[in-house]
Amino acid sequence: MVETIGNPLSWTAKSLGQAGSHLAHVTGALGGDTRTARPRLRHITPSDVWQALRRGVDDFTALRTEVAFLCLFYPVVGLAMCWVAFHESLLPMLFPMMSGFALLGPVAAVGLYQMSRKRERGGTATWADAFSVLAEPSFGAIFVLGLFNIATFVVWLLVADGLYGATMGPAVPASIPAFVHDLWTTQAGWALIALGIASGFVFAALVLVVSLVSFPMLLDRNVGLPVAVVTSVALARQSPAAVALWGAIVAGSLLVGAIPALLGLVVAVPILGHATWHLYRAAVLPDRPTQR
Repeated sequence: MVETIGNPLSWTAKSLGQAGSHLAHVTGALGGDTRTARPRLRHITPSDVWQALRRGVDDFTALRTEVAFLCLFYPVVGLAMCWVAFHESLLPMLFPMMSGFALLGPVAAVGLYQMSRKRERGGTATWADAFSVLAEPSFGAIFVLGLFNIATFVVWLLVADGLYGATMGPAVPASIPAFVHDLWTTQAGWALIALGIASGFVFAALVLVVSLVSFPMLLDRNVGLPVAVVTSVALARQSPAAVALWGAIVAGSLLVGAIPALLGLVVAVPILGHATWHLYRAAVLPDRPTQR
């Protein structure tokens, strides 16, 4: 019998129901299978990063119709943030919201990892595979790690708001031109720029180190949340040049993608998501065969 996806709404409702049952067991699942050996890492180089990026482009080319539709979410949410900033007297928070939105990228890209995973196995990936993550046994651990990224984003916004108040004062800018003028022509404005970039770098580096291979590893193996995070941190310590290059590529791609009214993110985000899966494959060695 040929299986069909069926009505997207009913299919999504069914998947959410399955996700709820998995979340009910989240506490016991966070540790994974304690009998599983710790993943082995290999030293990755900048050439591995570029190779992963090329494979990410290949995945996007093969799946562009499916992933472009899914990734419309990014420019839509980004434009909504812009609207809120301009209409709710939150203009100073526009840049922190837009730059900090990248902190949520690893969470939203989990579905893209699933699509690359299926294509890697020789299957035909569709948009439904992105949502099938909800039914994975490891979804509870992925959900908890996602909460960490969301919490980091919220803390970043609070820090950015505090920096603005400490440098520019509590007053709301009278207009966009006045805000831009004060930002670039006053000592307080330059202090805000310097402190904002420095603190933003710290938050971005934290999410990069913790999330780089932990999300795809949780999807791929029953290792548990602690092991996945420790492995991701270990990779950053073992291959700092490659990880730093990857972080720069992510930042640059998101910046360029955001320039044309955020529409470039429909291309940049899926390529980065697919490439992250292949970088994980390059960095984490396969499990050793079980001894008989």
